[in-house]
Amino acid sequence: MVKEIERYGIPIIHMATITTISESVGANRIVPTIAIPYPVGDPSLKPEGELELRRDMVKKALNALATEITEITQFE
Repeated sequence: MVKEIERYGIPIIHMATITTISESVGANRIVPTIAIPYPVGDPSLKPEGELELRRDMVKKALNALATEITEITQFE
């Protein structure tokens, strides 16, 4: 599905814990996440720390959207 959406010129960010699966399904822009049960969070953090973590992940995803790429790229 990722390839089909990008074929229409809409860039997609695939945020995933297991990035090898993202690569195998054809995702071009991959942002690694934290853990399988909590991909974009960390319940061990205080609320302020988790909010900062989530903001950083969203910023990373937005930067990935704005980046021109020619091959599969992981944004660490």
